[in-house]
Amino acid sequence: MADNRIWLFDTTLRDGGQTRGIDFSVADKVAIAQALDNIGIDYVEGGWPGANPTDDSFFTRFPTMKHAKSVAFGMTRRGGRSTANDPGLVAVINAETDATCLVGKTWDFHVKTALGVTLEENLHMITDSLAAAKDKGREPMFDCEHFFDGYKSSQSYALDVVAAARDGGAEWVVLCDTNGGTLTADIYDAVKTVTRNFPDVRIGIHTHNDAGLAVANTLAAVEAGARQVQGTINGIGERCGNANMITLIPNLMLKLGYETGVSTNHLVKLKKLSRMLDSRINRLSNAHAPYVGDAAFAHKGGLHASAAHKDPRTYEHIDPEVVGNSRQYVVSDQSGKSNFIARFKELGLMIDPKDQRLDGLIAEVKELEFRGYAYDSAEASLELMVARRLLTVPEYFSIGRFRVMDERRFNSNGDLVVESEATASVMVSGQSYHEAAVGNGPVNAVDTAIRKALVRAYPSLAGVSLVDYKVRILAGEEGDGGTDAVTRVLIQCRDNEGSNWTSVGVSTNIIDASVIALTDAMTWKLYHAGLTPPADV
Repeated sequence: MADNRIWLFDTTLRDGGQTRGIDFSVADKVAIAQALDNIGIDYVEGGWPGANPTDDSFFTRFPTMKHAKSVAFGMTRRGGRSTANDPGLVAVINAETDATCLVGKTWDFHVKTALGVTLEENLHMITDSLAAAKDKGREPMFDCEHFFDGYKSSQSYALDVVAAARDGGAEWVVLCDTNGGTLTADIYDAVKTVTRNFPDVRIGIHTHNDAGLAVANTLAAVEAGARQVQGTINGIGERCGNANMITLIPNLMLKLGYETGVSTNHLVKLKKLSRMLDSRINRLSNAHAPYVGDAAFAHKGGLHASAAHKDPRTYEHIDPEVVGNSRQYVVSDQSGKSNFIARFKELGLMIDPKDQRLDGLIAEVKELEFRGYAYDSAEASLELMVARRLLTVPEYFSIGRFRVMDERRFNSNGDLVVESEATASVMVSGQSYHEAAVGNGPVNAVDTAIRKALVRAYPSLAGVSLVDYKVRILAGEEGDGGTDAVTRVLIQCRDNEGSNWTSVGVSTNIIDASVIALTDAMTWKLYHAGLTPPADV
């Protein structure tokens, strides 16, 4: 087919829901489906009716779509049953959706081994099931499971399966790299053969990422004539995941020039869509994700930053704003003046490149990075350092003494437990507070004790939560990571307004490093809120 339109089929709610550790609620599914519709996805596969109570409930609450068609997924009829006498198939085609996507076997090995039916019977199962879906008024689609493995095993039978789907009335026949191990050249050759032999059939592609090739294989299939692509938000899915729709869409539109249901105006929503899913599944976003990651357009090396500052095209393949992202200049021990000047500009600070304070800051950052600090990952600590030297940051509080005690003992039930208890002394505007707290670990305990004191003077800190905590042991001067090693702690916090920030602390003691990072985290929040220390507490 020579047309330039690519149809986007999202399977986040079905194949993505098979990711280890992900369990969508009905509310999650509704919100994700609406977000997919709003950005311009053509087909939203909601799940498998009859497979579980969540999917059953969701299909009764499938949101009204402005653009996308709703899709129910299921299998063809089983061998030896009619379409009307197969409960699984009946549940799928009776779902009140716009389309039905049925999956069936393409690999002769699977037909004989997994299904235990004849090759001819499998073809009848495919044709009959698709015809039943069409008779029900659903747009019928067929997923050729293990197509590429089947194509290698018996090209003629794999093509017979495509013909059977066509004869059943399938409006899309989707070729699936189910095991995710097919190489890109083989994908292209097989899809090219199918499109050449079936010019009247609309072909789709469904890939998995077990060989790290899901996106590349999908694009190769498109170039070979496939016009529907299936994928998931952020590439979630069974085992190593599916083709990443967040990466596919800009590649199709910006690199290959295809049209999709996503308008150029909606491309700016890609990063937001990616983050929305991560929030729903309570997972940290991949900073290095193509197009939408926080590091996707970050410049760290001095040479890179200097050139990008003059013209971003020197080290950027697209304008980051097109996909809702932004350019960052990272400050680290590899940074030169260009990085610092650009980073200061992001912070709202304009500084003359000849300002002597700049040289001092560069030297200080490089010295601290040598000692273990990592400012490219801790923007809050960096901003505070700059603001303290170039502007004025109030002393909101100071942490004096703290003590942590861990006790390993048997509780009243005879279970072996470890409990942490911390005390902390915090000074705010001349007033000293002493608080104690217990926690599920020493860091949690000392954080809770410090927070109890601070909230009394700064109630807004009650809305700050710690969402990520990273520890790295760094080799000392001897280089063996032994007794002279230091500890780097990175803390990511979030507030009720949805802001995220990261701070860093370094010390020979892990608790002390944590307290240093916590101090910067709380100070950053107060500084950004524009607060001043209370005059009387």
